[in-house]
Amino acid sequence: MFKAYQKSKTILGMNSRNLTFIRPNNLKRAKRLADNKLKSKRLLKKNGIPVPGLIAKIKTRQDLDNFDFSKLPSSFVLKPNMGLGGDGILVVYGRKKNCQNIWVKADRSLVTEDDLRNQIRNILEGSFSRTSIPDIAFFEERVKLSRVFKPYSYKGIPDVRVIVYNNVPVMAMLRLSTKGSEGKANLQLGGIGCGIDMATGTTTSAVQGKSKLIECIPGTRLSLSGIRIPRWQEILELAVKAQQVSGLGFLGADVAYDRDDGPVFLELNARPGLSIQIANMEGLLTRLKRVEGLKVKSAKHGVKLAKNLFGGEIEEELEDISGKKVIGVVEKIKLIGKNGAEKEVEAKIDTGAYSTSVDIELARELGFEGVIDYFDKIKKPKEITKKDGKNIMEDLRAKYLHKNKDLLDIDVVYSSSGITVRPKVKISFVMDNETVITRANLTERADLKYPVIIGRRDLKKFLVEV
Repeated sequence: MFKAYQKSKTILGMNSRNLTFIRPNNLKRAKRLADNKLKSKRLLKKNGIPVPGLIAKIKTRQDLDNFDFSKLPSSFVLKPNMGLGGDGILVVYGRKKNCQNIWVKADRSLVTEDDLRNQIRNILEGSFSRTSIPDIAFFEERVKLSRVFKPYSYKGIPDVRVIVYNNVPVMAMLRLSTKGSEGKANLQLGGIGCGIDMATGTTTSAVQGKSKLIECIPGTRLSLSGIRIPRWQEILELAVKAQQVSGLGFLGADVAYDRDDGPVFLELNARPGLSIQIANMEGLLTRLKRVEGLKVKSAKHGVKLAKNLFGGEIEEELEDISGKKVIGVVEKIKLIGKNGAEKEVEAKIDTGAYSTSVDIELARELGFEGVIDYFDKIKKPKEITKKDGKNIMEDLRAKYLHKNKDLLDIDVVYSSSGITVRPKVKISFVMDNETVITRANLTERADLKYPVIIGRRDLKKFLVEV
């Protein structure tokens, strides 16, 4: 599949990108602006586009000698003004306890004042600049990681790369940091790029590095498809507005999502890389040609065009890419109990719960009255704490588990309603034509809206549309 994709005529190559799109659309003045982070930051801010706050800048050796590092905040980012590809960027997450001028990076290694001074010297000498000429170092506020992305990003801040052409966002990807990329959301360093459906802001396929197609976060079962980008409309509008104020006709816009402030514009890219095509499993050329020459009235109009032109049938795409069914937060299921007993009910899909729970009375209708009556007679402790929960569970299992063939397990469950001891039984259910065999715990749910909760242990065949 990947090789066939590589041969596609819709792929935009580097030469075509440079000759057909960058040279005619990105004039020298606009490219110089994009290459200068401080100038582009000022311009974006002046035009109402949110950017990370500037803390301080150091232009010369004298500035460095006179700089008071004790006035730096606990967390910050040190950047070269003319840096390329993330080189020279240093991210600090906090100050070491009781140490004024020692900070901590994401990997818990320490950064001293001397380390910062050495890094700044290298920046001033042009070690990280595009043309190796003397540069400016600056400190800016660190974007705070949102809970939405915390499970997916290794000690770094994800960002969304949006390609904008003729005031229309034509393609986008979510970039995630990995252990190999040392906490930087950079594909060249081994980061992950996830293609995004333009209509919904939901991730589809994913690539690690330059070409390795993957389905899950490395070393986990956490799927990379189905991640919903918060405030998607706003992110796309920011990308279009950035193109309008920068004068870049072919733009790679990098936007992060701050935990407190929402979308924050990170950087203008006059020469965006083309790995975004692999992440989306689609060539960029066709999309660029579809919007070429269109009259786009506003940023909102450009975003509307993008969603209409490039927003696929997300459920079909996700199911095709991931091999999983897309379900909602409430689904009709068919429970299959003992001796062929069946019952159709509505179930709540709860990714916050690990295991599936079934109402006791519903379980009786499915033929489990024997195990329920047996479990009721078991002597169970009235008060349980988390500290002794494991010991109680093991004790009950040793005493009672072997005495009833339908009692599959005994579990101590921690939920919002408290700590309870519950029996587990083997039961099957059919959801969206997929059959799942599960170990469900039985509990009283008569007063709750849904008689069944499907936990994440039984959602491996599904993607949840929230």
